[in-house]
Amino acid sequence: MKRPSPHSCAAGTLALLLALTGTAAAQQPPAGGVQTAATLSPAQQARADSGRPPYTSADVAFISGMIGHHAQAVLMAGWAPSHGASAGVRALCERIAVAQRDEIAFMQRWLRERHEPVPPADPRGHLMAGMDHPMLMPGMLTPEQMAELDAARGPEFDRLFLRFMIQHHQGAITMVDQLFSAPGAAQDGPVFRFAVDVHADQTTEIDRMNLMLDAMSGDGSRP
Repeated sequence: MKRPSPHSCAAGTLALLLALTGTAAAQQPPAGGVQTAATLSPAQQARADSGRPPYTSADVAFISGMIGHHAQAVLMAGWAPSHGASAGVRALCERIAVAQRDEIAFMQRWLRERHEPVPPADPRGHLMAGMDHPMLMPGMLTPEQMAELDAARGPEFDRLFLRFMIQHHQGAITMVDQLFSAPGAAQDGPVFRFAVDVHADQTTEIDRMNLMLDAMSGDGSRP
């Protein structure tokens, strides 16, 4: 294997140092005494950026809308014990309820810390000040679907819950996709990590719920 020459190593090291610290010319203001973003050192640029919020209106809309979205999933999952759900569905519901309650707390805290309006965890949908009626986010069940699920018992509840929660999870994935397609969105670290986790977790749960539905339709047994 050909070893790099000392000259090439030195040149690479110099380039790295210049990139990290900025050149002497970049640290000096231009002739007019006005320093532009192009002439700022990385440290100076970081200080200049520190006063700008590291999030966008798309981030706020995503977090705000997901609170009501999660609240509906928690309500649906909470019906499992009283509606005769099978052991498998009840275990799934417990995981969904615990995880999404924790995420609701995270989302409300994220908004509060940034002095943004904090909507209630309303299972009817996204509700903000000035709204007459909650707004359904992608995948959320309509009032008619919620009534249908609430009226079901036993194996019928299992089937409806799995079908409706797959729909619900797919809507959450759509919301994540919309966030990532918005210019400048998801640059805030906590928002990015939360959105990635939602996409991964709910994709995994959709796969599991589809398998549970297949098992029910295949031999008539309960999941």
